[in-house]
Amino acid sequence: MEQKDQPQAPQQQINIELGPEQGEGIYSNLALITHSPAEFVYDFTRVLPGVPKTKVYARIIMTPQHAKSFLKALEENVQKYESQYGEIKLHGTPGGNKQFGFKPPTIAEK
Repeated sequence: MEQKDQPQAPQQQINIELGPEQGEGIYSNLALITHSPAEFVYDFTRVLPGVPKTKVYARIIMTPQHAKSFLKALEENVQKYESQYGEIKLHGTPGGNKQFGFKPPTIAEK
């Protein structure tokens, strides 16, 4: 049997505005990730040498479906980066598998 091409829905164009404050970005070297049945919560902070306390600089909340889509997009972009610039090495263990900076919060952090 011959298959006919299905008409594709037109792509929706989204106009995204980036304000000056958001355009500056926020540096983070520590992300705390928690979840419930309804959402994933990403708290971005930074740890600096000699500073025993920090604060959350940005909190992003996503549905589980959006979190999985974000994971796939991040994986794709890391692969593109590594194909252009080489493998990203994780420091701290011989195999480079240390997860420093990206861990669930402890009781004191909640």
